[in-house]
Amino acid sequence: MSSVAISDLSLSFGSVEVLKSLNLEVDEGEFIVLLGPSGCGKSTLLNCIAGLLDVTAGQIFINGNNVTWDEPKDRGIGMVFQSYALYPQMSVEKNLSFGLKVAGLPKAEVQERVSKAAEILQIEPLLKRKPAALSGGQRQRVAIGRALVRDVNVFLFDEPLSNLDAKLRTDLRVELKRLHQRLGNTMIYVTHDQIEALTLADRIAIMKDGLIQQLDTPAGIYNNPTNRFVAGFIGSPGMNFISGTLEDDAGQWFFAAPDLRIPLNDYAFTGNPTAGQQVEIGIRPEHVVLNDVSEAGFVTLQVEADIVEPMGADTVLWTKLAGNNLTIRTDSESTVKSGDSLSASFNPARASIFAQDGSRV
Repeated sequence: MSSVAISDLSLSFGSVEVLKSLNLEVDEGEFIVLLGPSGCGKSTLLNCIAGLLDVTAGQIFINGNNVTWDEPKDRGIGMVFQSYALYPQMSVEKNLSFGLKVAGLPKAEVQERVSKAAEILQIEPLLKRKPAALSGGQRQRVAIGRALVRDVNVFLFDEPLSNLDAKLRTDLRVELKRLHQRLGNTMIYVTHDQIEALTLADRIAIMKDGLIQQLDTPAGIYNNPTNRFVAGFIGSPGMNFISGTLEDDAGQWFFAAPDLRIPLNDYAFTGNPTAGQQVEIGIRPEHVVLNDVSEAGFVTLQVEADIVEPMGADTVLWTKLAGNNLTIRTDSESTVKSGDSLSASFNPARASIFAQDGSRV
């Protein structure tokens, strides 16, 4: 049974279409991440699910109930925003309990829910403090706790970690993952940070221009991007793209570009390639290995190092391959210097090939 189901959802502001006949089903207990660049519609979609925006067309179902026109308080959701939005004059305990008291819940139940949320989020020592006496990470945990005390099945997160510094984001990301494993509730999470998406999600919905480009597991998104946009959006450094054509040599397919010919023996085509077709081959920097690899399927190319970027745990090399830019991610022990000529190997089976319209070939 779907926990959240969205059917043909559209939203327009005047003549501007923000969401376009969008469909999405979220399984019960699933952690879904809405990922995409600014303006793609991910936060708008979350606000539609929450009832903060009225849709132009389509329907929204939560736990089997049509909530398209229900008020936010009646949808059975808890929401955590980018800003902490805590009452500065109230203690943490009062921030957690305020909404429950307004809803008229019995005092004993309010106390039980607050205590349980505080225990789960490990903020019990902070209950008497006011927000001004908390760190950014502690404030965000309180904000999550305020959603948690509602005791609902669906939680919505709108970029909750974007206001935190890098270390706090990493720490709280782990806590969110642990929280989901402990609670098993459905969670829909908006972010523009691909690392958050890949580490947190059961499935990722990559969005662009109000449409979902691909809905898949993190491994599926990373290894088999459905189009060029998804391929270029996921990965750091980004995927390398080289323009060329497909050649059919007696049943053997090759990717060809000036001074470059790559056999595609083990590449799994998704459609019907045609000889002479204009394409781009996409190669992830981490799939390129320095030196000649004799392992079956690998192709060795000659590149010239341009820029060397030590990154601590690894090193990024910006190289030239037959007049094209090729980024290589290698280990931190690399002794490559700018201007060095290198052998670089990769397995074309791990590449991605895209037609001129951006679709995967």
